[in-house]
Amino acid sequence: MFTGIVEEVGIIAKISDTAMTVQASTITEDLKLGDSIAVNGTCLTVVEFGPTEFSVDLSPETIRRTSLGQLSQGSMVNLERALMASDRMGGHIVQGHVDGTGRVISIKPDGASIVFRIRVPKRLNSYIVEKGFISVDGISLTVVKRGAASFTLAVIPYTLKNTNLIAVSVGDRVNLEADILAKYVESLMGRNPETKDTKSQGQN
Repeated sequence: MFTGIVEEVGIIAKISDTAMTVQASTITEDLKLGDSIAVNGTCLTVVEFGPTEFSVDLSPETIRRTSLGQLSQGSMVNLERALMASDRMGGHIVQGHVDGTGRVISIKPDGASIVFRIRVPKRLNSYIVEKGFISVDGISLTVVKRGAASFTLAVIPYTLKNTNLIAVSVGDRVNLEADILAKYVESLMGRNPETKDTKSQGQN
């Protein structure tokens, strides 16, 4: 589990359809084989590491589900180690299980902040609420406004400087993970025994 608070921006050293090596320094300090690392919000397992880099395997499902397939050598990626029980929860609960990708459709200044508008897949739109949480490339962010097929985020200078958003352009794909609480509520409502029984008996 993660919090969406990016610890370090790494650089892709090597990437293929099946593996990726990332240059980093901060998060490699206490790495162990088998550790989970969120790379642009995607939970991946460390299979090899050294003082200044680590490697992970990529499955076909990961490539299909996320934007990692569009990355190349030199790309910037957001990195976060798994949450420790003693850590402060500065963001929100992020599982590292990407729900899908969105596409950046505009980037505009608003005072000192930058407003990103992201087009969202229709199946994810119901999870997005104004002032609610969303993980974008592994960054815990707050939705400013929700539209029919998009939403906006106001990114402060600190976040822009310390994440890969500094290098994101209009047209780029970003990984999206909706708030897990919204998913649980939807699941529980859909499995309500009372609702199911009422429908099966033809009652209103």
